[in-house]
Amino acid sequence: MSASQKPLTGEDRHWATAKLALGAIGIVFGDIGTSPLYAFRETFVGPHPLALDPLHVYGVISLIFWSMTLVVTIQYVSILMRADNKGQGGSLALLALISRSTERARWGKVIVVLGVFATALFYGDSMITPAISVLSAVEGLTVVNPSLEPLVIPIAIGLLVFLFFIQSRGTAKVGAIFGPIMLLYFATISTLGLIQIVQYPEIILAMLNPWNAVMFFVTDGYLAFLALGSVVLAVTGAEALYSDMGHFGRKPIAISWLWFVMPALLLNYMGQAALIANSDAEAAAEAIKSPFFMLAPEFLRLPLVFLATAATFIASQAVISGAFSVTHQAIQLGFIPRLSTVHTSAEEANQIYIPVINWALMIAVIILVLTFRNSSNLASAYGIAVTGAMLIDTALLSVLLPMVWKWKRWVTIPLMLVFFIVDGAYFAANITKVPEGGWFPLLVGGVVFTLLTTWARGRFLMRQRMQEAGMPMEVFVKSAAGSATRVPGTAIFMASQSAGVPHALLHNMKHNKVLHERIVILTVEIQEVPHIDPEDRCSVTDLGEGFFRIVLRYGFLQETDIPRALKEIEGVCGPKFDMMTTSFFLSRQTLIAADRPGMALWREKLFSWMLRNSATAMEFFRLPTNRVVELGSQVEI
Repeated sequence: MSASQKPLTGEDRHWATAKLALGAIGIVFGDIGTSPLYAFRETFVGPHPLALDPLHVYGVISLIFWSMTLVVTIQYVSILMRADNKGQGGSLALLALISRSTERARWGKVIVVLGVFATALFYGDSMITPAISVLSAVEGLTVVNPSLEPLVIPIAIGLLVFLFFIQSRGTAKVGAIFGPIMLLYFATISTLGLIQIVQYPEIILAMLNPWNAVMFFVTDGYLAFLALGSVVLAVTGAEALYSDMGHFGRKPIAISWLWFVMPALLLNYMGQAALIANSDAEAAAEAIKSPFFMLAPEFLRLPLVFLATAATFIASQAVISGAFSVTHQAIQLGFIPRLSTVHTSAEEANQIYIPVINWALMIAVIILVLTFRNSSNLASAYGIAVTGAMLIDTALLSVLLPMVWKWKRWVTIPLMLVFFIVDGAYFAANITKVPEGGWFPLLVGGVVFTLLTTWARGRFLMRQRMQEAGMPMEVFVKSAAGSATRVPGTAIFMASQSAGVPHALLHNMKHNKVLHERIVILTVEIQEVPHIDPEDRCSVTDLGEGFFRIVLRYGFLQETDIPRALKEIEGVCGPKFDMMTTSFFLSRQTLIAADRPGMALWREKLFSWMLRNSATAMEFFRLPTNRVVELGSQVEI
């Protein structure tokens, strides 16, 4: 056994885990890590202000602690992150995991709809997170010098535009400094919080005691319920822990959260609460306008603004990269049309850049900043996308535990009841903020959901219509082999189905009346798992008379590079593939909207528009441009 093949020792494994944990701090926790900038403040100065007295300060800090414990630590880190689809997390990975066990269940379609809607809500979150994070950090300038307020929006927009413009360069080099910056950020905010806690140690017991949260509800029932809409901002980003699990693994993320990030956040929240509780009425009223920055001495506030801005920049970067990853998964699983995708790293397959998504997000973020003007207004729009996705994750978890994991009912029912009460209360509280801005993520989610379901349904109907007009492959081989002239070389006909004759092959025979010496019917199948092992990638069937059927299988996170896969096939279907003597034939469908029962006419036209504007199979499958022939056909759906 060579040195490179030796198993890792215990010390090596611990070191590898520590490196991944550091990397997770830089990437995974940016969203939830920047919540102290606005979460505590919004519960007191948001749409439903609270009095700055011990009842409300203690109640809010207790709610924040128990929300972090129940939602992030127990629901996501302890339970949901065990629901990995071959190491991958997120709503689509969870959906694929459950679908394999419930595909024959009568409510299987409901599970799919929920998973797709959670994905649709994620895009609303991807727009709001950069806007509220960067804007709340830059607003710290007004704490340093109130006269700088007119510069807040221009500076925020400038930073956001710069952020989106550097996406095409990839984040491999910049990502190396993310970890140390976030380490410094978390160390700083925890230290600032600790300074206040030392001066007012009662806040520790106030946070840990759930009775303070109970008394808040007993005394101000409806107001406490509405406050949940702002308290939940403290746990935004919990779903990012689950979504990014494939990059770092469950253990490093759990270690980072439990031993570093969560303590740092709680220290800062306690510090903000202690600052308010330990101040007179006038000082508390002034401090609550920006308690995060007021924790720092005056001479440190400007450096804290720079550090917080860097942290929000990193948080926004992580969310944008997440949008690229989710889009790539949705494309592979058949919910989004093929989009032009650029791989920004030769070493890391998950580092991708999708121009259409990048510029759409940038435009949406700038519109949000110009429309809502400040982070307090944006906070009203923020919670509903997060709580909606969390509630859907809870619903999917309620299926996963008994159906896939086979947990006992006496364990599952009480646990899920607690999760549904907590997540349901947060979602209901945020529904009340729809008029103040909560409509935006719902609008985005509705539009994206319509696009995703229209594309999935349209693809299904189109394949169904093409199968109806198809011909069995065995019949075609027997009739065509002796009647057509054979020419040298290899012809590869792309087929969406692993049965029947591709339309491109039928049209080629009809118009050109020739066949190549070797005919390959090639189908690419995307499986509901993140990765397919190389030895399971390919299957070849000899159809006789020089005809072969090849099926290439990929996971929904893998890159579909057909020329590379063909180079690895040798001997099972003739000589090795040479791209210089191989032609790829693609079928390009033109849809004709018709009054058939498949879809509403407006959805048929929408699907047709999406099909026309999708990236070509040549680009998506990385086919050599000078070896591709496209043959068109018309299909009614």
